[in-house]
Amino acid sequence: MSVERRTVSVPEGLAGERVDAAIARMFGLSRSRAADLVARDLVHLDGGLVSKSDRVSGGGLLEVEIPAAVDPVAVVPEIVEGIKIVHDDDALVVIDKPVGVAVHPSPGWSGPTVVGHLAAAGFRIATSGAPERQGIVQRLDVGTSGVMVIAKSEYGYSVLKNAFRRRAVDKTYHALVQGHPDPLRGTIDAPIARNPKYDHKFAVMAGGKHSVTHYDTLEAHRFASLLELQLETGRTHQIRVHMQALKHPCVGDPLYGGDPVLAARIGLGRQWLHAVRLGFEHPESEAYVEYESDYPPDLQHSLDVIRELD
Repeated sequence: MSVERRTVSVPEGLAGERVDAAIARMFGLSRSRAADLVARDLVHLDGGLVSKSDRVSGGGLLEVEIPAAVDPVAVVPEIVEGIKIVHDDDALVVIDKPVGVAVHPSPGWSGPTVVGHLAAAGFRIATSGAPERQGIVQRLDVGTSGVMVIAKSEYGYSVLKNAFRRRAVDKTYHALVQGHPDPLRGTIDAPIARNPKYDHKFAVMAGGKHSVTHYDTLEAHRFASLLELQLETGRTHQIRVHMQALKHPCVGDPLYGGDPVLAARIGLGRQWLHAVRLGFEHPESEAYVEYESDYPPDLQHSLDVIRELD
């Protein structure tokens, strides 16, 4: 990473200013960026380290190291262990995404990404979409594993994006939820919006976006039930929010009401939610295609433990 080193004399007009404020004004940086440089010991005043609240004096010698800013949404090519290629052709690539991998870069996320893996593996994906989301027609949460599709051709991107928008894609998930939903099969039709109290959470709220989840109980056990869910819409955290609203949160999902004691008892370190099947009309052949993903070892193990607890 390149670093710009600058040494300047503090003008008399800035005498008495806080160090971070003086740096911001002299170098055209934001106040928070200037404070970050101080906190990282990249600022010296008259040869000594400073705190952001220290005051500068006219004529003082200010030495500042300014690392090149890193784009928080830049795609970093990196092979990600665990990503499996389920299908690959000229129009699209279908992958099996492991837990702990984001689909694309975003502010605040410094971990591995699907687009970074594809770039490192030599896949040429569609250039449509925002730079950090090129080719992306759907997303899975970092904590959710399973099958997903990425467009490789521009035509494939257009057709798939439109199919998701028209809700013409069959999206099937399996979730292990606490307790036993009543009825065992049903539909949750409840609007979802960002939780006003927490930026990173969502909730069922009047005025939210139309959201519909269909569920069916596959297995009912003493402490939890295995559900198959079909998404009619595709809102952020939709299944997790809807299951919490139904008072049957996903096992291992404390953000949306999951019991950490139960999760620890069955050895689960994340929400039990997996995208098992994805079906749609292929953009080129127009034939209906379907791709599947088996449970990863951590989810299979915790499900086995739940069965044993009966």
